[in-house]
Amino acid sequence: MATTLSLHFPCQSLCFQSASRNNELFPSSFREAHVSDKNFDRYRFLTVTSRRNFYHPTLFALNNLSAPTSTAKASVSREPMVPPYNILITGSTKGIGYALAKEFLKAGDNVLISSRSHERVKSTVQILREEFGEQHVWGTKCDVREGQDVKDLVIFAKENLKYIDIWINNAGSNAYSYKPLAEASDEDLIEVVTTNSLGLMICCREAMKMMQNQPRGGHIFNIDGAGSDGRPTPRFAAYGATKRSVVHLTKSLQAELQMQDVKNVLVHTLSPGMVTTDLLMSGATTKQAKFFINVLAEPAEVVAEYLVPNIRSILSNGSTRPTYIRFLTGMKAYSQIFSRLAFGARRNRYVLED
Repeated sequence: MATTLSLHFPCQSLCFQSASRNNELFPSSFREAHVSDKNFDRYRFLTVTSRRNFYHPTLFALNNLSAPTSTAKASVSREPMVPPYNILITGSTKGIGYALAKEFLKAGDNVLISSRSHERVKSTVQILREEFGEQHVWGTKCDVREGQDVKDLVIFAKENLKYIDIWINNAGSNAYSYKPLAEASDEDLIEVVTTNSLGLMICCREAMKMMQNQPRGGHIFNIDGAGSDGRPTPRFAAYGATKRSVVHLTKSLQAELQMQDVKNVLVHTLSPGMVTTDLLMSGATTKQAKFFINVLAEPAEVVAEYLVPNIRSILSNGSTRPTYIRFLTGMKAYSQIFSRLAFGARRNRYVLED
């Protein structure tokens, strides 16, 4: 009989399944769905599980069907990408977005900062320019929930950077609300869904349109979070539902680009895990939340130091396959939990536990 341990926290959700027959641990985050990079009539939807592989019935039914040609764009050859890279990050005036921006700048890249707050953009750009130089940092206000704002962001990027190599969709919100859905206000629900789901769709749409017309093409990175693996997220159900949609949207866009024979644009998923941002720490109100924050969370700077080299390596290696980059893997989380339970490691690291 299999046993299951589920962990839920504001930026990541993991589940470990122990199979009694061999006592091995299978993190659910390892169960990835991949679409073959062969021709569309060879698509198969392969899910790797601890027990079996199976074919997705809908995509299997599409076997022998040719990709639609009416909306397909002609394949565009990609010019080699060489550093320095041009980076655009939404929601990058604080938290993991700001840490990623700094790490790219340390690597010598050019970064475009954006946020829905004009004041925060202005102050952030000033701080970063003092450290890295005016020629490497730009910034503009952008509310990802507004289509025109995102279109203006693209115009700003073209005017100042000419092209964008890496577009990171980091803007997200939990409305700083941790309560059962029945107690959530209309305003909070609208804030979460429009930012995390609608905003992501608008940004992906505009980023793809921009990058398909760039000789260098481009890479889009969508950031996941708690709920992205389908596990429940009590006290922030709306947030978890939107993060689950991130994975589905990313896979759908990957399939659409292949159907349209677009080879110079790739859509990836980025998983920072638990990051000690204001969003995460505002939820440290229960014994369980405090435990997992102390055991699994890391500062934004530490996470960015890992993620940025891995993101840049995709470009430098000329990768043509979508990638899922994780900072907090299942095995890493299990190891840190074991160390805590066995040796008391990381107790009270960020917050005092009861």
